[in-house]
Amino acid sequence: MRLKILPPLVLVIFGGAMYVLDRFLPVGEFDFFGRKELSYVLYGLAFALICAALLQFVLAKTTTNPINLTKSSKLVTKGVFKYSRNPMYLAMLLILLGFGLSLGNAFNTLLAAGFVYYMNHFQIGREEEALHELFGKEYREYCKATRRWF
Repeated sequence: MRLKILPPLVLVIFGGAMYVLDRFLPVGEFDFFGRKELSYVLYGLAFALICAALLQFVLAKTTTNPINLTKSSKLVTKGVFKYSRNPMYLAMLLILLGFGLSLGNAFNTLLAAGFVYYMNHFQIGREEEALHELFGKEYREYCKATRRWF
């Protein structure tokens, strides 16, 4: 796979951009009752998704490295992977949405949408190519049965 940027670093970059946008953009601030609590719920869901996905990779004895998928020994399709082909990226999106809520700037939703675009275009698409080469028909059937994000 040609991509060399680890997804957690992409998460940090987009999170940093959200912080900068919140600090320097004089418009877009919002607040509502339960905003902070809702951000905690999103963080909790993200943590649960990441833990469940990592556990499933460990139990399947396959790699979690999204940059070198040639080391993948098994296609994981059970548990959270039954509902999302990319639960860890979904968790990262939930983290960004939670962070955007805690910052309280509506324009951060644009950066969260930018994260989805980036991941679809530069990360997930290339992962899907590699997994298709590795697992062929089994992966095509999985793609038909399970959505990319949720």
